[in-house]
Amino acid sequence: MTDIHMQREHTLGLAGARKLVGQWIEQAETRLGMTCTYTEGSTQDEIAFERAGVSGTVQLTETLFVLDAELGFLFSAFKEKIETEVARRMDKMLAQEA
Repeated sequence: MTDIHMQREHTLGLAGARKLVGQWIEQAETRLGMTCTYTEGSTQDEIAFERAGVSGTVQLTETLFVLDAELGFLFSAFKEKIETEVARRMDKMLAQEA
């Protein structure tokens, strides 16, 4: 079951999307204590992430970012706040790269 599903279109191309996701991974690992595993494909990449109470994936293509996350019991109480913050940060990162 996915608690948070978010997708955003972009015009960065696959190389630009990979660069942006690299920055996201660095922030997720250092600021949020997440463990991220990056799997690169020919047309789509996937980043699996997890930490206590949260796990999920980010998929990226030449034109799309898709985030799916599952929240543990404690985090599920803050679902709306977490979803709002994730959307805000995702939109901000995409705006900076545009």
